[in-house]
Amino acid sequence: MLRTTVRDCLYLNWALPAEALPEPPAPLRYQLHPWQGQDWTFVSALLFHQDSLHLTALPILRFGYPQLTLRLCVLDDEGVPSVLFRKMLMPAWVAPGVRLITHQPASRARLHFPRPSRDANGGPWRWQAERHGKLEVRAWQDSPMLGEGPRLGSWNDAVRYFQERPRGYAVASGELHRISARHPPVPVWPLRAEVEGNGLLPSLLDLPEDTRWPGLHSAWLCPEIPFVFELGLVLRVPVPPVMPHPAAGRVVNFFWRPPQRRVGSRGWSGLPFETSPPGPLSSEAGEGERRRNFEPLSFRRGVGVR
Repeated sequence: MLRTTVRDCLYLNWALPAEALPEPPAPLRYQLHPWQGQDWTFVSALLFHQDSLHLTALPILRFGYPQLTLRLCVLDDEGVPSVLFRKMLMPAWVAPGVRLITHQPASRARLHFPRPSRDANGGPWRWQAERHGKLEVRAWQDSPMLGEGPRLGSWNDAVRYFQERPRGYAVASGELHRISARHPPVPVWPLRAEVEGNGLLPSLLDLPEDTRWPGLHSAWLCPEIPFVFELGLVLRVPVPPVMPHPAAGRVVNFFWRPPQRRVGSRGWSGLPFETSPPGPLSSEAGEGERRRNFEPLSFRRGVGVR
């Protein structure tokens, strides 16, 4: 069992056409949402700092590092909302140990992440990641809002959709491993984010270099998330090697409408939460953009809906 505190975790969420993505390993299936005549699934990039990561059997040995996790929203064979970890990027010195101990798809990368929880000004902040491509993000505190992609309900519904996923899966050494995680309700800061450069994420999904990436669906930041992980092997049946995806030989446009595939999906809704209006804010105009400071909003209480 592993324990850690994730700090300054930036959530970036996008909707991608399921037809453009490689099939997930069985028994997993994408959690599909019909929109604009085709099925879509959600992918999230989480950029954060691991703090005091340790095995419960060795509580004295603790360490921390920045990490970028790319994950896809899936349903497992029991219909439980889960995530498929596609790639985990971290400094070179820690990646081999993470692969050995946790069986997760860890790879080395250059990461430069800010500490928004230590900044009382509300941003803007910049995140940078580089591995066979770059990802650059600029974000600041703002009102809750939803962008491009299928509707998941209110802002609170969207937050619960991405956060309340107790199971994670990853392929390692030809086997599918399950990671169970739990954490208490945590504060959520709504953000406005701009992706200023993104050649990295398409490469992590094995999509063509010139893939047109869609606009953000939603973004927020959690200043602190205490996690407990339980590691376990789910399938001992070897997973077939990943074959080149049909999209690899052409440019993928995420507004292209491929023939719809007839795949069923199961809906899911989170537990009810009480909502309360956002705290007082102060606005400051700069370079034609609004920058607002929010008081931290409790995920247990919910956040305001715009």
